[in-house]
Amino acid sequence: MRAITRAAVLGSPIAHSLSPYLHRAAYAALGLGDWRYDAIECDEAGLPALVEGLGPEWAGLSLTMPLKRAVFPLLDSVSDLAVQVGGANTVVFAGGRAHGENTDVHGIVQALAEAGVGAPGSAVILGGGATAASALAALREMGVAETTLVVREPGRAAETLEAAERLEVAPAVQTFDKLDVVLDGAGLVVSTLPSGAADGFAARLAGVPALFDVVYSPWPTTAAAAVLAAGGTVVGGFPMLLHQAVRQVELMTGRAPAPVEPMRAAGEAEIARRTRGA
Repeated sequence: MRAITRAAVLGSPIAHSLSPYLHRAAYAALGLGDWRYDAIECDEAGLPALVEGLGPEWAGLSLTMPLKRAVFPLLDSVSDLAVQVGGANTVVFAGGRAHGENTDVHGIVQALAEAGVGAPGSAVILGGGATAASALAALREMGVAETTLVVREPGRAAETLEAAERLEVAPAVQTFDKLDVVLDGAGLVVSTLPSGAADGFAARLAGVPALFDVVYSPWPTTAAAAVLAAGGTVVGGFPMLLHQAVRQVELMTGRAPAPVEPMRAAGEAEIARRTRGA
């Protein structure tokens, strides 16, 4: 019997994760029949013992928040980008060492590129959490000159502003009561808000040229539907999830390019199945 190589996504709750469907589809397309990918329930308190207990058969981990930050002390090395953003969503094991990477930024850049969204002169990010930090890094990589963070309370964006300083970008910070002014002239809006949280702003977002909404289910969101109806370009959260997983597969397996289309089909099929069952 061939030895099994293992990988998994960790988080709490984790049962909803699409990662197993994406990674398993990649293994099947690559002919990696001896690879196994699981979803493991793990909170921040349980992370150290879990990571330290992994054997040599482990190739990598995918992490959800807050594990993306909590994992740092457990790593032997971390990529510059993960340090700058303040989160490692990927751990790769090789030679007895654990290395942290951030593929969320790659996921955002690729999702926008796939939809034909180029670098606007200015962009607006709704929300100030961990995903907003990855969005700042992605917009920097795209060459966006001006970025504004829109938050409910400026103090809640402190960690994202620390990430911005490490990324050497200087976003303006505004509150949602100034949204109309902020949106004037913006070429792209990135909503990092939870599902339903942007619904109340749908009418004001309708006129923007492009919206990237990190929510992937239910889809389209009210905000996305408003932008689509007005003739704008909309990118959902699934393409981001897909492309960050594509990069994870490449890092964990050493096989590139990863099979994007089989992974996309598997993810879309699972979303459709859940939608029918809702």
